[in-house]
Amino acid sequence: MRRALPFTAGIAAALIAIELYSILAPPVPPLTKRDVQQGVRDALASQTPGPALSQLAYEAIRPSLVLIETTGPGASSAPGSSSAPGSSTGPGPGDAPTEGLGSGVVVDAAGDVLTALHVVADATTIKLTFADGSDATAEVTTRQPENDIAVLRPSRVPAGLPPATLGNPNAMRIGSEAFVVGNPFGLTGSLSSGVVSGLDRSFRIPGSDQVIHGLIQVDAAVNPGNSGGPLVDRAGAVVGIVTALINPTSEDVFIGIGLAVPIDVAGGAAGLPPY
Repeated sequence: MRRALPFTAGIAAALIAIELYSILAPPVPPLTKRDVQQGVRDALASQTPGPALSQLAYEAIRPSLVLIETTGPGASSAPGSSSAPGSSTGPGPGDAPTEGLGSGVVVDAAGDVLTALHVVADATTIKLTFADGSDATAEVTTRQPENDIAVLRPSRVPAGLPPATLGNPNAMRIGSEAFVVGNPFGLTGSLSSGVVSGLDRSFRIPGSDQVIHGLIQVDAAVNPGNSGGPLVDRAGAVVGIVTALINPTSEDVFIGIGLAVPIDVAGGAAGLPPY
């Protein structure tokens, strides 16, 4: 009985303390709508925004991008309404060899490079510069003139060279994000962004009866040097190979319409699966 007295006294003291706290402590006011909104704003302000889709797409494709430089007897004739998206400098045919510029993308573990045929069609020498800065000569192993596609085989392949991921061009819709990556005017590793603005387009190569069918139309900027470069989706997967720009003027500048060969067509030249 004596042992129970301290225990009972302790309980009584605890109850008294709780009662005193409830009397003396100020009550906690209920949260208002304004309090909740401010809490949400504070939480959002403390977070670092994620990277843009264009940044992620670029990071995915950049290691597989290739700069193509050529010399030949004359300037390459790139598809365009009046002139080409391929770039060339130097004297005309019959004078000294000219220099050409274009883009390409590594598509398999062997280091094969897809590009537009008009970039290398008349080349006597082809030099590739990879994303790591190393370079190699190359030769054309496959020509697909009906689609303006060529496959290049480098003389040597850098260690660890990653092939690009191939996307599904059939999943692209008008309004889908589209990014062109290449070397416009020699500005290596450049990206332009836009959307798919048309599908299943046809394009007649100026000065010939050849028509390329089934092209993807984009409003991402395409300029001289972009020819042969990859058109990628929001995940950085290749969905096309840039082949032409449409320009009613005599200038090699972009006015809003670029065209690309779907990768399921272009990749067939390299023996690749559809996607």
